[in-house]
Amino acid sequence: MRKRGVVVLVVTGTVLTCALAAFSFSRLRWRGRNLVFGLLLTGVMLPYAVTLIPTFVMWGSIGALDTFVPLTLPAWFAGAGGGVFNIFLFRQFFLTIPYELDEAAYIDGATPWKVFWSVIMPLSKPVIVVVVIFTFIGVWNDFLGPLLYLTDDSKFTLALGLAGFQSTYTAQWGFLMAASLVVILPITLIFFALQRYFVEGVTLTGVKG
Repeated sequence: MRKRGVVVLVVTGTVLTCALAAFSFSRLRWRGRNLVFGLLLTGVMLPYAVTLIPTFVMWGSIGALDTFVPLTLPAWFAGAGGGVFNIFLFRQFFLTIPYELDEAAYIDGATPWKVFWSVIMPLSKPVIVVVVIFTFIGVWNDFLGPLLYLTDDSKFTLALGLAGFQSTYTAQWGFLMAASLVVILPITLIFFALQRYFVEGVTLTGVKG
């Protein structure tokens, strides 16, 4: 599993788990919901460097170093980079969807999971595209994570591979520029293909209906 596998797992896990968390904060009513959401937002103020060493020690203690587990598993617990921000985006968008749709589904016998999967998610294409683009770019360009957790050259991601064209005293600029073009091409194509949904999603997530 190389960069493509890591990206697919992280993007899938991030979209699913962050959307589920946002659904709970925006569409379900439970005691202390706003307090918990406020505490969650404080995670945005916590620098990544603060948790870097404890996280590295934790993965090392369970024997997950030099594997893709530290790079992919957190995404399935809404814990990948930008997880709190993605939950916030989903929540703000979900608040723009009329709650009457949920009530109509519940009257027809739907469960909360059915409402989430069959009512909310189909209406949330713009914000899903935004989260997919942000997450894809973050994972695709991630250099520090693979540098920390991967030691086997055969497992290196593209970001680490680009660094291999440079050494302490020399750099293979021709190969580096050609490889950089290949690396940024997927990001550029995805953005232009989904640009309309991206702009719509960013606009609507700041509006509460």
